Amino acid sequence: NKVYGLMAVAMIITGAVAFAVGTTPALVSAIFGTWLQWVVMLAPLGVVFMFGAKIHSMSVATAQLVFWVFAALIGLSISYIFVVYTGISIAQTFFTTAIAFAALSLYGYTTKRDLSAMGRFLFIGLVGIIVASIANWFLQSPVMHLAISAIGVLIFAGLTAYDTQNIKNTYLQFRSAYGEEYAEKMGVMGALSLYLNFLNMFMFLLQFMGNRD
Repeated sequence: NKVYGLMAVAMIITGAVAFAVGTTPALVSAIFGTWLQWVVMLAPLGVVFMFGAKIHSMSVATAQLVFWVFAALIGLSISYIFVVYTGISIAQTFFTTAIAFAALSLYGYTTKRDLSAMGRFLFIGLVGIIVASIANWFLQSPVMHLAISAIGVLIFAGLTAYDTQNIKNTYLQFRSAYGEEYAEKMGVMGALSLYLNFLNMFMFLLQFMGNRD
């Protein structure tokens, strides 16, 4: 419940920031029409690396605050979708993602099957997607872009089930070995993992379901 609660708050923050900025033309022009777009795009990456490195020395409250700051930065970086796509298609894609995420996460939580082997395969696929995306940034191939989006949806769908099972097992292990506070920090990291899975699945699905009219 704590993991899902943290993730839900982060999604609300992301959505609110993205909508507020993306529906204000002056802000969109000021950010995405200048060098600031690179700061906005790279800032979340810097925060998540810092978060991973410093999580053990943070208090639970600080970890939650950093997570929500990260969510706000992500909202800023994806706010352009409200300029590129119609609001209805964004909402439809969000609810489609939410339904798929809920089903996959429920499967990961309840299944008796060990998904650790699938996790290793998905990680390799994730690396492949990152490399392909960087390559296509130079090639600008529409076919490759669609292929990356399709494979990306499948990879993050699988990661949702895998991460849910892993978070449940890890939380129980850390609570038993190191106490409740340390386990709660791992819960924040778990919420971050599920948040990123949801976000990436949403962004990849938007490539197919987003209406640009």
